[in-house]
Amino acid sequence: MIWSVLLPAAVGGTMAAGICLWWVPGGEKLPEPIRNTSLYRAVHKPSVPVSSPLVLPPVALPVASGPASQSHETAAVRDALNLPSFAPLVHQVIPAVVNISISHGSASSDDDDDDEGETAGASGREPSSPSQPKRKRHTRHHNAGNRGHHVLHPADDELTGAGSGFVVDASGIIVTNRHVIGHATRIMVSLSDGRSLPAHSLGDDPMTDIAVIKVESATPLPCVAWGDSRQVEIGDWILVAGNPFGFGSSVTAGIVSAVGRDLGSGALDDFMQLDAPINPGNSGGPAFNLQGQVVAMNAAIASPSDGSVGIGFGIPSEIVAPVVESIRKTGHVEHGWLGVTLNDASSPMWVEDVDPHGAAWRGGLRKKDAILAIGEIPVHDARTVLRSVAAAHPGTIFNFTIRREGKVMTLPVALGRRPTADF
Repeated sequence: MIWSVLLPAAVGGTMAAGICLWWVPGGEKLPEPIRNTSLYRAVHKPSVPVSSPLVLPPVALPVASGPASQSHETAAVRDALNLPSFAPLVHQVIPAVVNISISHGSASSDDDDDDEGETAGASGREPSSPSQPKRKRHTRHHNAGNRGHHVLHPADDELTGAGSGFVVDASGIIVTNRHVIGHATRIMVSLSDGRSLPAHSLGDDPMTDIAVIKVESATPLPCVAWGDSRQVEIGDWILVAGNPFGFGSSVTAGIVSAVGRDLGSGALDDFMQLDAPINPGNSGGPAFNLQGQVVAMNAAIASPSDGSVGIGFGIPSEIVAPVVESIRKTGHVEHGWLGVTLNDASSPMWVEDVDPHGAAWRGGLRKKDAILAIGEIPVHDARTVLRSVAAAHPGTIFNFTIRREGKVMTLPVALGRRPTADF
């Protein structure tokens, strides 16, 4: 009889102990002999590991006792969360970014600057006269005359504006947009060290909206280096610096949203689209990769207003750098010119019209010629051809492979100089 009572009691006690080991918090603090039993191990299976990106480690934060503690606390949180900080990059590059203010003797229309430059037609036509209709577009330049933020001046003061630029040579060579300085009678550059120096123009290129100015400094200026925009990929981080709305030096960050954008402003359109906030006043400022190299120059925004909606455009360094070098050497830039209208509505594209005084005519191209290739490279659209021509120097020989009346032939065409009227 005793065993009939004790045996069920023993079994029940064992089961109760197992349930306690399963449910009672802190069971892992039980004595070692109990935790080594097969029953304990059976009900306390090791937890499944979770990947580190999904579960963040706990952060031991110091007790805040002042600004220094807050700084350490912020750094500790950032390190623990593995968040990127652009602070080291900003310290590296921001000394070379400048603010530009200009003065005009008389007011000028903002739309005048927006419409300057060559506009290629849908068929790939090279404009030949300044009276040619220009296509309006929704992309706005951040020109020097800021509309959103004005600084009050006496009524008889000159119209003032602001923009950005960056130093590419310690001697004081600064790159900016042409529409930032426009036809300014006075250019002032504010450096990161607080100095303001007058600048003079070394030259500009209307076709690419690039200008080069120079300041005289008693000491070498901090400068930045060019990066290779051809190595930039969609999704890469980008840091944008400039002078938005004239408030002074500012930085924003984002990614490269797209490359090779055509805004319809000229044959050399090949813009890099950025989602870093860009606003009026940022024009002429640099866009850096994470190595601190300039891979684009801020040029325009697409917006229903004058503010950023996350669609900004920069001129890639592969275009800006050689133009800057040419301006430094000669004060201007010469672009190649064919003098043709190409129609790429069908394949292969064909010559729709030829300027009788242009390089194409002299090289033997005629109406109805089908364009198959330039050199060894097949071509399929007019913009690719005109972009290659505009990027080349006058006198460069392009070997056009064409088909005329069923016969395939190659014509060497020496590029002419793009007429100034085209700008």
